[in-house]
Amino acid sequence: MTAPDFWDDNEKATRISKKVDKIKNRINVLEEIKEDIDEIEVYIELADEEEGEDLLEQADNKIKKLKKRLDNLELKTRMNGEYDQNNAILSIHPGAGGTESQDWAEMLLRMYDRWAQNHDFEIQTLDFQSGDEAGIKRVTLMIKGEYAFGYLKGERGVHRLVRISPFDSSGRRHTSFASVDVLPEVEEDLDVDIDEQDLKMETFRASGAGGQHVNTTDSAVRITHQPTGVVVQCQNERSQHKNKQMAMKILKTRLMELKKEAQAEKIDELRGEYKEIAWGSQIRSYVFHPYNMIKDHRTDLEEGNTEKVMDGYIDEFIDAYLKQNNSGEINL
Repeated sequence: MTAPDFWDDNEKATRISKKVDKIKNRINVLEEIKEDIDEIEVYIELADEEEGEDLLEQADNKIKKLKKRLDNLELKTRMNGEYDQNNAILSIHPGAGGTESQDWAEMLLRMYDRWAQNHDFEIQTLDFQSGDEAGIKRVTLMIKGEYAFGYLKGERGVHRLVRISPFDSSGRRHTSFASVDVLPEVEEDLDVDIDEQDLKMETFRASGAGGQHVNTTDSAVRITHQPTGVVVQCQNERSQHKNKQMAMKILKTRLMELKKEAQAEKIDELRGEYKEIAWGSQIRSYVFHPYNMIKDHRTDLEEGNTEKVMDGYIDEFIDAYLKQNNSGEINL
């Protein structure tokens, strides 16, 4: 960064500066933990000298807080994927079943919104369409914060709900499905070739929450990559140009994921495989009747307090998945 020509390439310099800031933050956390350990040792020494129960109690409280901090740090240091530190683009789509599944999709939206707020992450709605009677037909969120993608990447898959339907006058039990897709926000140019002739570009008037301007112009953008059938859209910004930029960024990231999943086979052969991956991987069941239980089918973790989970307290599920799938060397 001290090189005279460092800022000649502003985009590259900005990326490096952000990476340096993240490294500095990690170092600061380690230094703060060392200070906490030194402080605890002082409390214990004073307690031994003065036989002070209060000091031992304070030391015990500090140890408990430090343990939680260390567990969180260890989890983060095991997130050594290429994009784990990046922001996350999270999309929710209801399955077949109309109002039932659309309502379930909205319940998941509330759950992830609460989770992001609990972690002080910034939430930006990129695309939103309400359901016909209740719930939502689709939503795409940008969740901004360090390691947002690392935390949320394990949420990708099908989420299943079993409950007594509030929309069924007979009070019958229903099963609903919704898919969650999670992608990293990637700032640098991706190695994905897109032929402009393969793109179908549409503009339309934005709908849903988004401020007074959303319904005033045809600023929303929908892009279809015709060889794969991948569709992305963005309606968050007032400017059609900015919405197109964001939609293209999401499209490139999704096509990059397709290439990885198919081991770099031709993109035009992937449409069927991608749909199977998105809808054929049930990861978690949420049962509200005849008993209360949420179970992750990958880790076998179960939680009986369904209200707590639906209020966004899903860290136990996230942690269990990450510990199971990030058991390699710690990356400091």
